[in-house]
Amino acid sequence: MGCNMKAVRLIAALAYAVAIAALFIIGPNTSWAATPEAKIDHWQVMWIPDGAQPGVSPPDGGKWIDAEAGTPLVDLPADAQGAWIRLRVPPTDGWQRPGLLVRRLYGLELAAFKEGDLLFESKRDFDFHLNRLLLPLGSYDQASNIDVRILTTGTRAGFITNARVGEFAPLEESYIRRELPDLMLGGSISFLALIMLICSSYLNRRQRSSWISLCLIALTIGTLISVYSPMLYIYYKSYANLFLSLFDLSMFVLFPALSYYVDEVLGSRFRFFTRFRKWQAGFSALCFLAFIVYKATNERYYDLYYLLTNPILGSLILVQLLIIAVLSVINALRKNRDAIILSASLFLLALSGATDLILYYSSGKSYILFLWKIGVVLLIVGLVIILARRISADYRMLLSYSKRLELFNHRLERTEKLKIISDLAASVAHEVRNPLQVTRGFLQLLAGRGDSESKKHFNIAVSELDRASGIITDFLTFAKPELETVSPLNLAEELAQLEVIIAPHAAMHGGRLQINADPGLTVIGSSSKFKQALINLLKNSIEAFKEDGYIEINAYEEDGEATIWIKDNGEGMDEAQIAKLGVPYFSTKSKGTGLGTMVTFRIIEVMKGTIEFKSRKGQGTEVLIRLPIASDAAMEEAAAAGILPNNLDV
Repeated sequence: MGCNMKAVRLIAALAYAVAIAALFIIGPNTSWAATPEAKIDHWQVMWIPDGAQPGVSPPDGGKWIDAEAGTPLVDLPADAQGAWIRLRVPPTDGWQRPGLLVRRLYGLELAAFKEGDLLFESKRDFDFHLNRLLLPLGSYDQASNIDVRILTTGTRAGFITNARVGEFAPLEESYIRRELPDLMLGGSISFLALIMLICSSYLNRRQRSSWISLCLIALTIGTLISVYSPMLYIYYKSYANLFLSLFDLSMFVLFPALSYYVDEVLGSRFRFFTRFRKWQAGFSALCFLAFIVYKATNERYYDLYYLLTNPILGSLILVQLLIIAVLSVINALRKNRDAIILSASLFLLALSGATDLILYYSSGKSYILFLWKIGVVLLIVGLVIILARRISADYRMLLSYSKRLELFNHRLERTEKLKIISDLAASVAHEVRNPLQVTRGFLQLLAGRGDSESKKHFNIAVSELDRASGIITDFLTFAKPELETVSPLNLAEELAQLEVIIAPHAAMHGGRLQINADPGLTVIGSSSKFKQALINLLKNSIEAFKEDGYIEINAYEEDGEATIWIKDNGEGMDEAQIAKLGVPYFSTKSKGTGLGTMVTFRIIEVMKGTIEFKSRKGQGTEVLIRLPIASDAAMEEAAAAGILPNNLDV
């Protein structure tokens, strides 16, 4: 039940991730049939040189450069601080409340003018250059020019996407609907990671380390996806510095956690990678200290902080991903399933990222990167599958150890009981048998002198004494099961003799016996003891017969051993009864003592064999006996020990 619930939870989590990814891929419907929009795919760009004081309109005589949505101009010349962009806006009197939207652009300070009049202005005091322009327009019956001034401290400024003119409210709503999947995806991943992190307290130490590292990977990836969305910096400007700090801190945590997780998956077999991840963790700690100093000094040491967290950290991440990819491929070639899953996840991430970059540069940097987010989701799914496989393997191992421990305890309990019975049988059986035999003789003598009614009672008494003598014989056999004289036993011949002995008994109980034995199978043992062991088993099967009883015996060679397979269609046993087989005084029969099965166990054990029971209530029982095949070396060893007659041809 627990395993099923775990599987359901895992499937639900994966389905949820897929649903979010599908929502992101499909995206919302941004078309408004009731409010047709006008798209502006062409505009003009004029660079603003460094040191210039930009006014409310572009300078006369400036050089305008044509740009369009397919090939936008965003890379600033070395001596530029921003750009003027001129848009030719169509008449807007067809809309009740017209507006203009540019969904993606680069710039920190934005200002829009119409014939020198300020229409819109936005300034940022934080370093996030991805921006949006959404401004209300007046109702104009003629086409007009809108000049947009963009200033920045970075290396890029300008429109990435085209401009759209339409109703203001639907434009803003379409922007939110378009950007919302990023926040939903990142927030969902982070939320699930937090839940997983809380649940880590229920895991053991070995599982907890991998689990926590996976939680940190998911949490930081979700944070990166969320805080990279421009919408947060537009609607929550007061928290912008917090978002940027979360972005940097997530970068410091993500990649050391990924290295640790991969090292755990690979079993720490590559020492150089283990040393690399420790060194990387140390460098991330250094970046964290640099972050604290950078913020505490009011961003005074920007150049040093930028050097550590951009060129050096970026190069380190690139080296890390290359090493992980190579190690994953090496282990995948070794048929390591976890490594195969990891390699496939990394490949899909790399493929999605490469596709994004190809489309980005082929579109003149106007393409909006989003495929990498799908790759990240697939990577997280792959890492979750790997961890689930490890936890499942640990559970199976624990279950196996528990079964072995239970079996060991049963054997220990059985051994202790058998030792007590053996000591008792060896010391008492002979002393009890002699008085019984004397009593039996006198009863027979008295029966010969009595009348017919007395003879009946005497015969019952003699029969009970014989039954007691049989129990004592079982005690003696159990207490001293050594095979004093052994010989090579041909299983086909032994089973044929057994069929002659036991088949009439089976027929009397309304059943039948079928024996199939491969010729040439030979084991070392005592013929009488071997038959006694099998007769005990077969008698139990016969006494468990229902209507149309059936016993099948097959003897064959398997894995270098002689195997005897016995199957009946009797009442069968449950697991608790099977576990108690061979325990003294346990029997499924109302008048049984359990000594017969106990003797069978000891005889097979002395013959260096094993016996195994499989049964289900109402479906019969299977017995599997495995004995070592008699080799020349084994028979010579037995002859040297004096238990094999020397006149045998060995």
